[in-house]
Amino acid sequence: MFYVYILQCSDTTLYTGWTVDLEKRVKYHNKGKASKYTRARLPVKLVYYEIFHDKVAALKREYEIKQFSRNKKLRLIDLKKEEVAK
Repeated sequence: MFYVYILQCSDTTLYTGWTVDLEKRVKYHNKGKASKYTRARLPVKLVYYEIFHDKVAALKREYEIKQFSRNKKLRLIDLKKEEVAK
């Protein structure tokens, strides 16, 4: 499985990435070992993720989300929250 995820940093900025082990990756981010960007903005919180069966699809989606405006990313996160609440 491949995951595309969005983290909310302590300064409320959003970080998008991909991984094969979501739980481990979030822990690495919070240890300051996964990304230079998040290292300066700890702690981070997982606010969104999608699951893919192949790496190519995950990387394409990561790129697509990274092109979104902040508001569009927030709408995506809100849609997921609504979906989970159902």
